[in-house]
Amino acid sequence: MLEFFNNSEVFFIKALQFLLSLSLLIIVHELGHFIPARIFKTRVEKFFLFFDIKFALFKRKIGETIYGIGWLPLGGYVKISGMIDESLDIKSNKEPPKPWEFRSKPTWQRLIIMLGGVIVNLLVGFGIYMMILFVWGKNELKSEDFPLGFSPTPIAQELGFENGDQLVSVDGKELDNILDINRMLFLRNIEYVKVQRISGEIETIEIPDHLGNRMFQNGEIRPLEPSIIPIIDSVIPSSPAYRAGIQSGDQIIGISNQPVHSWNQMTQLVQKQPNLTIEVEYLRNQVEYFVNVTTDQNGHIGIFPKPMTIQLNNRELSLKESITEGIDYGYWTLYDYIAQFKYVFTKKGASQLGGFGTIGNLFPRTWDWRQFWATTAFISIILAFMNILPIPALDGGHVLFLIYEMVSGRKPHEKFLEYAQIFGLLILISLVLYANGNDIIRFLNS
Repeated sequence: MLEFFNNSEVFFIKALQFLLSLSLLIIVHELGHFIPARIFKTRVEKFFLFFDIKFALFKRKIGETIYGIGWLPLGGYVKISGMIDESLDIKSNKEPPKPWEFRSKPTWQRLIIMLGGVIVNLLVGFGIYMMILFVWGKNELKSEDFPLGFSPTPIAQELGFENGDQLVSVDGKELDNILDINRMLFLRNIEYVKVQRISGEIETIEIPDHLGNRMFQNGEIRPLEPSIIPIIDSVIPSSPAYRAGIQSGDQIIGISNQPVHSWNQMTQLVQKQPNLTIEVEYLRNQVEYFVNVTTDQNGHIGIFPKPMTIQLNNRELSLKESITEGIDYGYWTLYDYIAQFKYVFTKKGASQLGGFGTIGNLFPRTWDWRQFWATTAFISIILAFMNILPIPALDGGHVLFLIYEMVSGRKPHEKFLEYAQIFGLLILISLVLYANGNDIIRFLNS
């Protein structure tokens, strides 16, 4: 019963953060359309947070615009006069254009109106990162914070990484947070990495092209994990290790006559030998023991490591540094998201698409303002990129047609725009259903 209430509390905290973040981002995105529309004297009929299908929770008309809150929290919208949008309201377009309508404005003004939402989302994302760095400072992790270095997975070992390697630099630059190395190997065009061996020698490791694709296909998204001492935190009851007498607090120091210095190294040695009897050497109260353990069919013996405590080093930044570093962080956040977007078009990537549940889980389990704003900034940048995709019914679809008009000198036929909107809506609805369906399947399987 206590676990149920704890899980419920976590759910409501995440849901509340998600709803607040989404509401803020919808409002600023729609303001990105609303403000230039009003500057160019274009009439805005509605400004809504959430969708008001059939009815609205609240609405009030101020001047020419109805402001309101809908009941369906899947987004929001501004209804601009004379524009064929997701509402598919084309009745007024059958009449001669009015001076205040969207269709009467010059192409460059309509382009600015349509780009406004994306631009504001980017500015908000970058601005939040600047604010976070100025208020809370910058967290750093250096190589010296991990005295045992890294433990490489098989892919990393093929490249030349070894157990205990200390990260020196990436393409000649020292990292502020060495844990960023995995994301950089996965998503960026890294040429070389310098490491310091246990012996103290400095080695340069060349990084091949398409490494990210190999990591994705093999499921090795984190090819370099910080090495931790192989001390056992817990043993699964009735597991091979439990039956062999291994206990919590024991330290593994060898597997089948091979010395072990880190947990990852031990795991790799054990998993190489499924359904076989291995000799495990461990320390208990400074006494050395040897025991034979038969691994299960997956090469596991049923033990978990003692969690590693990571102490972040916080560095305060000036306003100027916060602006510079905020822009840099926002740029690389956008770059990395675009870089990984290509995997959506693979079978494996499509199966990992997530909906509102996945987005909600980005927020922390407890209310943490720093993490809330960091997640909000990340979602804002995602929304900017997703909205600029050239899909009808998205801002990018409207921008595409406007660019065509500017290049060709003629507008697409209104009937074509209407059908394009319908087609785009079908695509978006299908993606939303698919992504949220994946969330439901993952929830049921868990």
